[in-house]
Amino acid sequence: MKFGKYLKDNLFNIISFFTIYIFIILLFIAFEIDFSLIVSITFLLFTYFIINLLYSYFRKKYFYNNLIFNTEKLDKSYLVLETLNKPNFYEGELLWDILYNINKSMNENVKNYELQVTEFKEYIELWIHEVKIPISSLVLMIHNHKDDLNRRLIEQTKRIEDYVEQVLFYVRSENSEKDYLITENKLSKLINNVAIKNKDYLLESKIDFIVENVDYTVLTDSKWLEFILNQIINNSIKYKKNNNSYIKLFAYEEKNKITLVIEDNGIGIPSADISRVFDKSFTGHNGRIKTKSTGMGLFIAKNLCNKLGHKIFIESKVSEYTKVYIEFSKNEYYSVLK
Repeated sequence: MKFGKYLKDNLFNIISFFTIYIFIILLFIAFEIDFSLIVSITFLLFTYFIINLLYSYFRKKYFYNNLIFNTEKLDKSYLVLETLNKPNFYEGELLWDILYNINKSMNENVKNYELQVTEFKEYIELWIHEVKIPISSLVLMIHNHKDDLNRRLIEQTKRIEDYVEQVLFYVRSENSEKDYLITENKLSKLINNVAIKNKDYLLESKIDFIVENVDYTVLTDSKWLEFILNQIINNSIKYKKNNNSYIKLFAYEEKNKITLVIEDNGIGIPSADISRVFDKSFTGHNGRIKTKSTGMGLFIAKNLCNKLGHKIFIESKVSEYTKVYIEFSKNEYYSVLK
């Protein structure tokens, strides 16, 4: 709160004071009041006026400066009233009451919004679980009558199943900490589960699935990691070359981490897209020319890796290869407690 602007805001009061003061002095002169009395009255009037002006200024300055400072420093500025004492001047009290009512109204609206979002998520999860039943039945029927069905029908059914699963994991990812359980898991077992799930898709696409040196134990949630691997492998299948395609998984150990590499010899990712492949809804050059893409798979995978404490990044060269790295940190504290 600047003193110059405060004086400008009180300009009417200042002009009024000086006008009345001049009028009083003229009256004293007209009635021939003693000069020493005029000086004394002048001193008292100006002392009162200045003290009153400064008191009002500093009282308001303390409150408004704290209000501005705390609002700028807080991540959640709507909590600013919790950091301030209620002011002892009328204008401040009015502002305080208004802010309190606004904050109360906002909190009520946020609670209603959160309730609606929670109910919607619960409905979506319920719907997904219900729709997965006929999808599973359809997959089983296709598997049992594969020779009688068109390859494209098998492929599209697999895509439906993957997209439904993707929606489920996306809905849960906002509160994933309530759903995952960090335990020791064999990489080889998790990769085998993902390979079985994608077996038909890999065979139909004529892609060699190579697994080497993955006999490591990592700390992760098996369900979440299988989903992450499934998204990466599905991308490798989507963006494969026409001939001699392969997906290769291998791992290596360093001092403080174990790294899993998912490599393919597909069409690759343009260098301009590499930094954005984990962005929400980013489809990139390949997503527009090769196949329809939602741009959500890698976004969800990255989000879940962050929450699990894993690191994920990509290297790629157009027309040659794409490598996805997932780093698992070693936790010696967990090993001691086990």
